[in-house]
Formats: sequence, structure tokens, C-alpha cells
Amino acid sequence: QVQLMESGGGLVQFGDSLTLSCVASRSIFRINAMAWYRQAPGKQRELVAGVTSGGTTKYADSVKGRFTISRDNAKNMVYLLMNSLKPEDTAVYYCNVDPPFQNYWAQGTQVTVSS
Repeated sequence: QVQLMESGGGLVQFGDSLTLSCVASRSIFRINAMAWYRQAPGKQRELVAGVTSGGTTKYADSVKGRFTISRDNAKNMVYLLMNSLKPEDTAVYYCNVDPPFQNYWAQGTQVTVSS
């Protein structure tokens, strides 16, 4: 039973843009705040951006002004538009509810930014 699935990662260059997508099961999506998280090698997983069911957003200081989170309630989708990517954005990106639920972690999508 698929709960969450991320896609859209890839290898890009410094300054490029990338959009990540996450499809969620309806039962997860409809009432929950959703968020994108990332985990870089050797580091703890961190929240990147979040969006409530009503559309209120929040961002980590490191991505403010560069990343935009959005959700499509009709499609049970969450997106992360990433502009002006930097090598330090390299990580595996995951979506989950906010706050995260352990059982919802999926495989994530790898984003690699070359300098």
C-alpha cells in the first residue's frame, strides 16, 4: 500500500532549478500539513519546507527565497520548486506529514548539485 511517493530529483548544476513532486494517499493528505525534508550524507534529516491544508507555508532559513512549497488538494500532490540550487542542497529529499510520522517515510528522491 503506497502512502507517499517522491519524484523529480536528479543531477543539476549550481544555480539550476528543479521541481520535486510527492503524491500522497488521500487519507494522509486531506487533513494534514505536509512538508519536505532532506537528509544529506552524515547529517540528520531536517525540515526544508511545510504547507498546511489551508496553504500557510514555512521554510528553513537556508532555503528561504529560493524554494517554494505548494500543494494541489485535488490531486493529493505536494511540490517543491527549488531555484538557485547550491551544492549544499545535495541530499535525499522526502515528503511526509508535519510533524513527520515514522511509518510514512518513503525512499525519497536524490538531488545532487554540482559546483
